[in-house]
Amino acid sequence: MDREQYRASKFGEVRTCRIGPPFDYYLPKKIPRKLPESAELMAILSEADAALGRLDGLGSIVKDVSLLIRPYQQAEAVASTRIEGTRATISDVLKSELSQSQNSDDTREVQRYLSASKLAYTLLESLPISQRLICQVHADLMCDVRGAERNPGELRRSPVWIGGVSATLNTARFVPPVADELPALLTDWERYVNEERNDIPVLIRAALMHYQFETIHPFLDGNGRMGRLLINLFLKSSGRLNEPLLYLSGYFERNRDRYYETLQAVREEGDVVPWLRFFLEAVRDQSIDAVERAQGLVEVRERFREQARGSGKPNLYGLADILIGMPIVTVKKVQNELGISNQGARNVLNLASSPEYAWITSRGKFGRGAAEYWEATEVLGILERDVER
Repeated sequence: MDREQYRASKFGEVRTCRIGPPFDYYLPKKIPRKLPESAELMAILSEADAALGRLDGLGSIVKDVSLLIRPYQQAEAVASTRIEGTRATISDVLKSELSQSQNSDDTREVQRYLSASKLAYTLLESLPISQRLICQVHADLMCDVRGAERNPGELRRSPVWIGGVSATLNTARFVPPVADELPALLTDWERYVNEERNDIPVLIRAALMHYQFETIHPFLDGNGRMGRLLINLFLKSSGRLNEPLLYLSGYFERNRDRYYETLQAVREEGDVVPWLRFFLEAVRDQSIDAVERAQGLVEVRERFREQARGSGKPNLYGLADILIGMPIVTVKKVQNELGISNQGARNVLNLASSPEYAWITSRGKFGRGAAEYWEATEVLGILERDVER
């Protein structure tokens, strides 16, 4: 790590570890409790706050917001794991849920992200955001995926570094603090996350919380995914977003270089404003996108419902709701969701795929038992729009 690159840092300092062969590492200071003065930043903060407020009030557009939680979390999980190098799509994840035999390494990582997110929200009902919570969630996140051998759920006891494939402790661009520094750093991080403050806006605190977690890098692997998962959890605990409807990772993935560079600029240049601006722009743009996407899904659902009402087929009406959250289905899935017979499920799928309705299209057979699956192309197009662009 090049010491000269960090001379201007206001948020930490370079130290040398002399246990074994010496190497330099970055020791961050406590999370700053004072907001930098910037008129431009305040303007973007106002826009982000307003957009997030509209997203949190999505119930005025969608009576049953729970229909959106599943697809929006899938969008977040797919994008967050893509930042780490996976190539899974929402379609891949939906298919993997229907056929476990189709799971690839990439789709398993997405499924673990979804599982860990669900666990985090469950734990939040009885625990604050804390070391205990993040260790339990991290253990779930890293179960049976790449990196599972790197002590999931345990704070690291050895150094890590960030750089190219050939980087070493001495050549890496960034070396997080050594293990001995973690207890004090995480104690301050935990205090910051849970203290009640009215002088620093929640979105600024969320950005600084994420920056510090990524800088501390408490685990041997999975720190990026874990840190991004914590953003929605922090907004929930702070009362700013009741449901996990914000998929920031879509913005981070599309602007990956800027995501990493603005985080690193805080460490190297002591300039936190570019990172805060980037984070707030992500909140603003993704909140707006989530509301627009919800409007699109509602329009499709209402059109399906209207057609179903005219058909006199109650199962067709039920399928309209199912397809919004699960745009890829099988006979068995529809049978279970609607509580009907196998033949009843086949009948409603055949009806929905007929030229009269054309809601779904058969995409052939796949997976264990060669089950046929149907795809609601219009719904899937709305759900994949951000992740796939």
